[in-house]
Amino acid sequence: MHFGQVANFKTNSKLPIEKFPIAINSNLKSSIRIKSAEEVDERFHSRLSCKKKTYRYVINNSKYGSAIYRNLETHIPVKLDVERMKEAVKYFEGEHDFKAFKASGTSSKSSVRTIYKAEVIERKDERIWIELTGNGFLYNMVRIIAGTLVDVGLGKIKPEEIKDIIESKDRQKAGKTLAPQGLFLVNVKYE
Repeated sequence: MHFGQVANFKTNSKLPIEKFPIAINSNLKSSIRIKSAEEVDERFHSRLSCKKKTYRYVINNSKYGSAIYRNLETHIPVKLDVERMKEAVKYFEGEHDFKAFKASGTSSKSSVRTIYKAEVIERKDERIWIELTGNGFLYNMVRIIAGTLVDVGLGKIKPEEIKDIIESKDRQKAGKTLAPQGLFLVNVKYE
């Protein structure tokens, strides 16, 4: 799910810019909504001009899960050690080669990325948010990092082992790729 998705296109339309969301939404499925529109420089590219993205992965860590939100979160009924996860997530911050955290078949030439902020947030509603802000992400990178942090929460990986997993560049040493349910693009920054 995307809260902060940005797209751009060129048009010769005479429609005032503030009318674009209404006009576009009237032609879209109800599962997609345009919230705002603005004119930008012709050189702007919604993907290539991006400086920072924030992704959130939502884990429902309750005993029974949720019927209503089942498609918007991943349910893990085994209690996770959130304090160990909080310790482990900090190892992802900084510039690293995230080769161990990319899906096979990723077309990116380089797997070096910078994570500016990495957090595990324990909520009162028995949900755990894993939030990563970085300059870019490899295919499935957030879901693999989340899977690795779940392994930390289950006691399968020690927090300090994250550093070695990153340095190994070995996908087999990282955790499994968690399901897409629970992954949200929260924010995109261009400054």
